[in-house]
Amino acid sequence: MSAAEPRRLPIRVVLPTFNEADNLETIVAAVLDAAPEGTGVLVVDDASPDGTGDLADRLAAADDRIDVLHRDRKEGLGPAYVAGFHRALSAGAERIVQMDADFSHDPADVPRLIAATADGGADLALGSRYVDGGGVGDWGRGRQAISRWGSIYARVWLGLSIQDLTGGFKCFRREVLEAIRIDTVSALGYAFQIETTYRAACAGFAVTEVPIVFSDRRVGESKMSRAIVAEAAWRVPIMRLRGSRWA
Repeated sequence: MSAAEPRRLPIRVVLPTFNEADNLETIVAAVLDAAPEGTGVLVVDDASPDGTGDLADRLAAADDRIDVLHRDRKEGLGPAYVAGFHRALSAGAERIVQMDADFSHDPADVPRLIAATADGGADLALGSRYVDGGGVGDWGRGRQAISRWGSIYARVWLGLSIQDLTGGFKCFRREVLEAIRIDTVSALGYAFQIETTYRAACAGFAVTEVPIVFSDRRVGESKMSRAIVAEAAWRVPIMRLRGSRWA
């Protein structure tokens, strides 16, 4: 827990971190400045050796819109999000945004995702690089190809029309996370993003794509790996085989 008891707020932005001390203070401030009233930030830190967790605690002590969840070790992005989603739901959040802590997702886009899930809107809003108005920044051709073909591969296997299935910038209504049994999503990277969206679509929730421009991280090194790409490749067919349980 953070030093000060966090406020119960209807919207919570979940930021998983591992060695993000150089980005954390500015990303948290930017999110809170951009987001609508009633938004808080939950930092989920996986025992970062660079002091990210300690910095998060100091930020939380100064602002009751900030909460911190400390985890004992680095287990991957998917488990960090699952833990963060549970924390946000237990704190009463009605809408939960997930995003990277390295400025690859623009905090200025947070209000657009939240607005897309307002009453009468979608149940799940995806920040999409591959719809009109979306794009990527200064990626090399190799990384662009992996991302684009990853979405195409998943889309064909899963029979979905969603253009960007591998992105990690999303806003869920709480009903979605409660319905898709997030405890049973054990994937780590791309596969986690694909599976949560697929389960939501299979369960009949309305999914919309909001165009965003994805930028490369400002500071530090990318956490993408060949293992994360390979995991998505073998998990996607299994998702399709099990998809009927979410219908």
